[in-house]
Amino acid sequence: MAEIGRQITKDYTDPLPLRLVGLLKGGCFLLADLARAIERETSLDFMAVRSYGQGTRSSGQLRVTKDLDDPIAGLDVLVIEDIVDTGQTLGRVLDMLRGREPRSLRVATLLDKPSRRVRDVELAYVGFEIPDEFVVGYGLDYAERYRNLRDICVLEAASGAP
Repeated sequence: MAEIGRQITKDYTDPLPLRLVGLLKGGCFLLADLARAIERETSLDFMAVRSYGQGTRSSGQLRVTKDLDDPIAGLDVLVIEDIVDTGQTLGRVLDMLRGREPRSLRVATLLDKPSRRVRDVELAYVGFEIPDEFVVGYGLDYAERYRNLRDICVLEAASGAP
């Protein structure tokens, strides 16, 4: 995260605080580490959206369960996401946020899974590109389990599991 934090610090030079918008729940782990690695003033806000439910594939349905607390009009906004898979969820979130007229809107993600991309989304900062495997740990979950793992691990389905 230190390298990405340095690049973000270099890229954002405006004296106004950079608004970091963490996508809950998985993005909070990355947001905490990035916020400490960015050497400039930041402010934090969160959104919670759901598209997976209890399975390993997106349902295609997006539910906003927590919206931003504060307006973002005129601000530089960096959305913090744990993983970008099909791009559909993130794309819809970005569409919503663009409508709120931020000065700039970029995305930082820990993991990028481009082989599954259905909707193009521009990613300004990417930790790692990964193959099409279901991963857990460091905020990523399966049915709300495994977020607390320190490492990112591939979840192998047991026979009969979804």
